[in-house]
Amino acid sequence: MQKSNPKRAQRPPQAQKKQPGIESKMIPQPQSEGSPQMEQKLIGKVTYISGGDSGIGRAVAVLFAKHGSNIAISYLNETSDAEATRVLVEECGVKCLLIKGNIADERFCKSSIKQAVKKFGRLDVLINNAAVQYPQKKPELISSSQLEETFKTNIFSHFYLSSEALNYLKEGSSIICTTSVTAYRGSAHLIDYASTKGAIVAFIRSLSAALADRKIRVNGVAPGPIWTPLIPASFTKKEVSEFGSDVPLKRAGEPEEVAPCYLFLASDENSYMTGQILHPNGGEIVNG
Repeated sequence: MQKSNPKRAQRPPQAQKKQPGIESKMIPQPQSEGSPQMEQKLIGKVTYISGGDSGIGRAVAVLFAKHGSNIAISYLNETSDAEATRVLVEECGVKCLLIKGNIADERFCKSSIKQAVKKFGRLDVLINNAAVQYPQKKPELISSSQLEETFKTNIFSHFYLSSEALNYLKEGSSIICTTSVTAYRGSAHLIDYASTKGAIVAFIRSLSAALADRKIRVNGVAPGPIWTPLIPASFTKKEVSEFGSDVPLKRAGEPEEVAPCYLFLASDENSYMTGQILHPNGGEIVNG
């Protein structure tokens, strides 16, 4: 896999025609493999990751695998990326289950959780991560079909997957949701996307309160500009070449720089945090 320079401020112009995008076509490739294996924090556990085939999801899958967790990944249709992630995960000595389907569909969400439990016999961590975004120059250009797809994919799936997962999650388990910096500062060209990410913040805070007595923690991560396939699949070549240059650190982040947030939230080190959000965003102050 081609490695990129995490200190690079800009990427070359590029675009992809379909979302969520194909990681193998990105130049340079996002960094997903992290540092060499350290003390394992998730030995024997099982983690389900929606959108785990590429980007942040892949980086989380690989990091969790290094720490001993078996991995179940749901993905839309990016089979080549999913298979590449499976190889990276299984190289860590754990098992990886790939589940193809659309998380906007409640039936798929529930069946995919069941498949993971059938395969591994348990579920310890649910990571609601997959999302879509469709930039529009004017608010009135957001169609009802776009609005419906964005909400079904980005927030309805959190309800569907979490509801089914709660049939299997035990005391000490964890639900982690991917929100966004846009939930806190807004986005003029991603109004529907930012709205779903704001809903996810409220979902995290509400579900954490509902599950506190059951000792199941619910937290979230709100990334800023991260170099994932969703970027060239969403923006123009020029916008991609400038992506991330407007944050204090003057660059986009790499998926492997975000993944440790999820590891912390899933591990026993986080036993006293629930209803909280971590902010790997290149230095934006969002007071969230």
